[in-house]
Amino acid sequence: MSQKTVITCALTGSFDTPSKNPAVPVSPVAIARSALEAAEAGAAVVHIHVRHPETAAPSMELAHYREVVERIRERNANVILNLTTGAGGRFVPGASDPAAAGLGTLFETPAVRTRHVSALRPELCTLDVATMNFGENLFLNTPAHLRAMAEAIRAAGVRPEIEVFDLGHIALARHLIAEGHLAAPPLFQICLGIPWGAPADPETLVQMRARLPADAVWSAFGIGRAEFPMVALAASMGGNVRVGLEDNLYLARGRLAPSNAALVEKAVTLLSLIDCAPASPAEARAIFGLAARG
Repeated sequence: MSQKTVITCALTGSFDTPSKNPAVPVSPVAIARSALEAAEAGAAVVHIHVRHPETAAPSMELAHYREVVERIRERNANVILNLTTGAGGRFVPGASDPAAAGLGTLFETPAVRTRHVSALRPELCTLDVATMNFGENLFLNTPAHLRAMAEAIRAAGVRPEIEVFDLGHIALARHLIAEGHLAAPPLFQICLGIPWGAPADPETLVQMRARLPADAVWSAFGIGRAEFPMVALAASMGGNVRVGLEDNLYLARGRLAPSNAALVEKAVTLLSLIDCAPASPAEARAIFGLAARG
């Protein structure tokens, strides 16, 4: 019997990728349509950021999240929704005063970063247990902010997907679990290849997987050209996988991906070659410890 592997599709992200690949969805209509296509292709989970429709800049507006969620649910009641809480964690030191926020900073309170989760109550949301250099910017998630966000997520009845980008992040996540702020068994997403986090290579994935709690359910992804090698490696290690235009803009070397669905379809094909099959949303709920839909 084939191993069931949950495929998450990360639809759009928050970086300046629409200028590099026009398939990256921007408007709530386009993001919802892309989610439905990805689900049809085999994704059990869709990971959602939102953008300003006119500028493609990252958005934190509740109205944008609400429209995406409602449009998906009108057509598909089964696909699992995973909303980001990563927005609002970016800090860029000012040029003349590094203690002051510079151009490009989007740094908000835990309440603001989780308000769409509290309002819309998806089944999953990310919780980035990570403070790090994220490219040229700072990604700030202090332990105090993480505790506050975890409590807001718990109050909303949502399961956090704990995103970790390096070994120390796993240590902090385990500390928050021991404190009771994150419930066991935890759900982890191992994020590889982001500058300047853990590299996307087999040795790193093996190390990070070994540091997770014994009862953890986990997924992993690599960005750029590491996306599909990490699909094969994570699945062969018994983990779940993530693909999508947030992480990678190419279907093959020199060939832009025409859609999120195309990336999911390639992941399904790759998994089939190592005797894995994509989990349905119902199977994914069982794997991730989510309540079955009534």
